[in-house]
Order: sequence, then C-alpha cells, then structure tokens
Amino acid sequence: TLPYRFALEEVTTKLNILRDEFNEFHDHNPIEHVLSRLKSPASIIAKARRLGCAMEFDEIERHVQDIAGVRVVCSFVSDVFTMFELLTSHPDIAVVDVDDYIAQPKPNGYRSLHATLTVPVLQSSGIRDVFVELQFRTVAMDSWASIEHKLLYKYEGHVPDTLADELRLASEEARTLDERMEHLRQEVERAARNGSS
Repeated sequence: TLPYRFALEEVTTKLNILRDEFNEFHDHNPIEHVLSRLKSPASIIAKARRLGCAMEFDEIERHVQDIAGVRVVCSFVSDVFTMFELLTSHPDIAVVDVDDYIAQPKPNGYRSLHATLTVPVLQSSGIRDVFVELQFRTVAMDSWASIEHKLLYKYEGHVPDTLADELRLASEEARTLDERMEHLRQEVERAARNGSS
C-alpha cells in the first residue's frame, strides 16, 4: 500500500496548500477539515470479491479504486464545487470519474460529491499513476453520513424501514439547512459589498 500512502500525501499536501492560501489571502476558507484513510488489506480483498475481480494484485489495483481515500469537508455547497475545481485543475491530477450525489442523492438520502482521480507517484521504478477517491461534503452532509454509517453498523446493514424513512427525512432537512446557510452567506456578502461601495 506504499504507493497509495504517497498518493494520499500528494493530494492532502495540495489541499493544505489551498487551505493555507485561503487563510492568508482570502476572507473565507472553504475547507473545514480534511481526512484521509487507506483501506486495510482485509477491506481491499472484501471489496475485490464484491466486484468479482480476480485475486491478483494487478487486477485488484485496477478494479478497487478507493484504496486511498480523502474526505474534504467544506462550509457551504458552493465551496464543495470550488474545491473540486481548484484541486482537479492541477496538471498532475487526472479525473477518472465523478459521481454527483448532491444533485442526485442516493436512495437512502446520502449526499456528497465523489471523484476518482489518478495522481502520479514517483518511485525508483518510475512514475506510477495511483487511484485516489475523494469525497467532498458540507458539514451537514458529513454529519448525516457519519450517523447513518453508525446506524448501518449497529443494524448490520439491515436498517428497519421506519428508521430508513427517518434517515431520508433527516437528509432532506440537512439539504434544507445547506440551502439556508448558502442563502445567508450570499446575503452577508451582498451586505459587505454594499457597505464598501
């Protein structure tokens, strides 16, 4: 998993540079926090089996594209897309796939912007493009996903229908909160512009 650790360091370094620049030169920092993780060997094998790929290293590496994962938690929905655009505009990063679960939430209510990227990692054997999965979320999306994950774990993936309905409702309420906070941000920015003119 060493190349994946290097790829995580590459991505998190780029994000930290952006965060530091926003702190220094802008009146708003879009990033609340950044988390990274590497799948354990057992999780990698389980995912490969679920995908039905051959248990060979090259095949696993080609099919399991979320061995390295980074979560970027932002203040506002617009920040999610700003950070995605800024990070993926870097010439070293190639976008392989994007799933916009903000525009089209999953049936359970999950919302996030997912992107699979490749990052070049320099090793003694040469440059190797390594997959990294990124999740961009607002604080509200992240809170909902964290609680949903804990409930799924408790119920071993079989959440009762009534609880699943409540989770979907909570996801809608989180979306409403995100929209309201975005509106408030725009009002504050408008007031600041009018006050400085």
